[in-house]
Amino acid sequence: MPAGAARRLAARERLPVWLQARCAVEPRTVAAVGVVLVAAVGFAGQQYWSARPREVTAPALTAPAPAAPAVVPAGATASAGPPAGAGGGAGPAPIVVDIGGKVREPGVRRLPAGSRVEDALAAAGGVRPGTDTTGLNRARVLVDGEQVLVGVDATDRPQPGGAVPGGPPAGPLSLGSATVEQLDGLPGVGPVLARHIVDFRTARGGFRSVEELRQVNGIGERRFAELRPLVRP
Repeated sequence: MPAGAARRLAARERLPVWLQARCAVEPRTVAAVGVVLVAAVGFAGQQYWSARPREVTAPALTAPAPAAPAVVPAGATASAGPPAGAGGGAGPAPIVVDIGGKVREPGVRRLPAGSRVEDALAAAGGVRPGTDTTGLNRARVLVDGEQVLVGVDATDRPQPGGAVPGGPPAGPLSLGSATVEQLDGLPGVGPVLARHIVDFRTARGGFRSVEELRQVNGIGERRFAELRPLVRP
């Protein structure tokens, strides 16, 4: 054994046992341990790098492409919708009434369906000052062909049945505008029944048909059959 190696061996034997064990590690073992440590550090660094937070970029939005216009085959015509402003149906026809008596502008007026006596008076310019309108139902609904007389005495009104004194009959009597005196002149109708007819007309806002005369108290089938050709709504 060389002298140098012998001296190192002798010096190591004099050291404590724990120190001899630490110094007994060979260089190859130290190198292997170093390689393992380097590999462990590299693996830990890779895991840390891959787990770091990253910035995420949202994808850009793209507008949808415009739809291509529909192609109509040759010889075919596109269906057209209903014309603009076309209504579902015509409204109710207007009514024509004759407004007379003590009004500013008497005459025949064309009014919307469902108009009332007050509307007719306004169309005639209103009632003259000082005219007695007692008994005039301004809220009554008018019917087509009706005559409205304002402030006319009973002696000046048309006779029952629409006849003019000394002249031929003018036609059926209007249930919507006839007075108690006019109704009293009808066959089989007295003052009491005439008042019932006027009260019924006031409560219902007028007669819409002659058939409603059946609902008046005191008018049976026989009397209605006699009055039917003599009156109109």
